[in-house]
Amino acid sequence: MTRSSLNRTLHRAYLLLFLLLAVALITRLARHIPGFPPAQVELAQSIYEYMRDMALVFITVIAAYLANVFQKRSSFVESLEEEWRGIVRTKSALYSFCEKSFPTADDYIAAFCRISETLDNMRIVYSNAGETDDLVGLYPYAPLHDMRRALQTLDPRKNQNITPEYRKLVRDAILQSFYALRENFLEELDLEAPDNPLLISGGRRLKKPGATRGARAVQERQKRRHDREEAGRRQDIDKLLAELYAREQNAA
Repeated sequence: MTRSSLNRTLHRAYLLLFLLLAVALITRLARHIPGFPPAQVELAQSIYEYMRDMALVFITVIAAYLANVFQKRSSFVESLEEEWRGIVRTKSALYSFCEKSFPTADDYIAAFCRISETLDNMRIVYSNAGETDDLVGLYPYAPLHDMRRALQTLDPRKNQNITPEYRKLVRDAILQSFYALRENFLEELDLEAPDNPLLISGGRRLKKPGATRGARAVQERQKRRHDREEAGRRQDIDKLLAELYAREQNAA
């Protein structure tokens, strides 16, 4: 279920809930509304009592329906994330193929099979745009086919005189197609900026070595307890580990 489908479904559910609440309010206050036909007051009260008695049923049905909707959305997002991981692996495989100076036919077949699988796996996520019972429609993300067509020009079985310049051109075309695909494909995932981004180049850890006094006190207590338990201990190992720890602390 795409984001737009989810929003439409939620809009209909909220509208239905609002209408039910509005009807319940009107029927409840019917006797107090000026100009309300007296003959209809009894009917309004009967409707209100029925809705009051069925309120639990209405809430249960709506809650179950919304739970099913969100479950479909969750499953769709999981499929979408898995498909994106496959696309990224495909891009890496095609890039690796283009960077090889002398790729073999087996290398090409492996890369072509990778892009072919990615193209077909899209069918478990999206249908074609404009697809009907009689029309095939248009593939939802054309850059994937651009990547396939660019790769096919590097088939070593058909062309033995591929220059490094042309191989680089194909690589750049594949990357450009991938970037165009990424810009649109990930829109469906509702990604948000991180709360604590690190936006500077050359970022490094700012915390200083050390620990709180409480942690040091616990460390000392554990060390004293271990020092009292001599059975089963090897002095040479303890000495080595102590020296390594002290060396590391001094270096820090």
